[in-house]
Amino acid sequence: MKKNKSVTIKDVAKKAGVSSSTVSRVISKNPKISEETTKKVLECMEELGYHPNAIARSLVSRRTGSLGVIMPSTSKDALLNPFFPEALSGITKAASKAGFDIILSTNDTKEQELEVIKSYIHGSKVDGILLLSSKVEDQCIEYLSKIDFPFAIIGSPWERSETINHVDNDNYMAAYELTRYLTIQGRKRIAMIAGDCSLVVTRKRIEGYKKALEESNLSFEEDLLFIGSFDEKTGYEYASEIIDSKPAPDGVIVTDDLVAFAAVRLFKQLHYRIPEDIAVASFNNSILSRYSNPPITSVDVNAMTLGEKSVELLLKAIEKGTRGRKVIAPHTIYKRKSTDGNL
Repeated sequence: MKKNKSVTIKDVAKKAGVSSSTVSRVISKNPKISEETTKKVLECMEELGYHPNAIARSLVSRRTGSLGVIMPSTSKDALLNPFFPEALSGITKAASKAGFDIILSTNDTKEQELEVIKSYIHGSKVDGILLLSSKVEDQCIEYLSKIDFPFAIIGSPWERSETINHVDNDNYMAAYELTRYLTIQGRKRIAMIAGDCSLVVTRKRIEGYKKALEESNLSFEEDLLFIGSFDEKTGYEYASEIIDSKPAPDGVIVTDDLVAFAAVRLFKQLHYRIPEDIAVASFNNSILSRYSNPPITSVDVNAMTLGEKSVELLLKAIEKGTRGRKVIAPHTIYKRKSTDGNL
């Protein structure tokens, strides 16, 4: 039986009446090719059933068609935190729309993150890198900036923000507004359970919390600032310490819903009434805050929007060489029974 001859670029070029190099440029989406020629070549490709080999296409365009997404190393169970699946949903949606695949990496340490990034770049596996966290003195950001490889961050750089593409919330203002809300509710001794203090987001939220206390004529007490991780263990441990504080706080700001969910469970186990004895407010407005008992007042940081916008910035870095762009996603406080029992 005679085998069907494979369709080649030359076949497409002959049918379209153009050169093989023009077909290659259409495949690589070269902007110098007119819309009329592009349409004609694509129609011929469809008629002939020609599908460009992915590897050959990447050699022509010098693109891999993939984006490297680096999960934070602050927790081995980061994907259990509702923020990240929601952010990843936005990332995959935007990447798919632009015709890119995602390569996801999870690591235990910042050193491992850097090694993965280097392997992605040196192995020509990705066209750009997306970091899902930002630390103070972040070696990954420093390396990517030094070699000028396209990258973007969900979060804010600690330094040189004017040269780095990033999308974030105004975490300082969000924490300030959340703390002020508790003070307006009449809370006089407000604790804070914060995540990893090496993360820029944590430091910004602590700063906003302190400023709100100051403007409410309330003292910041070092013993009421609890630094941990973005996990349930942090919530359980520090909720217990908060109750043991004398006098016990009547309010607590928690920098993540997963931590707050655990804290609320412990408060209830120890027969603390929420919000009568202690008001609880948190961040991310995840499903955990909405279905907690009682439901938790929480700041919606629009995680999906953060994911989508981060990809948009990364693509601009790849395609146009854009650097130093900043996007601030809006935040909204959703007030629930954990701060106001009448809601």
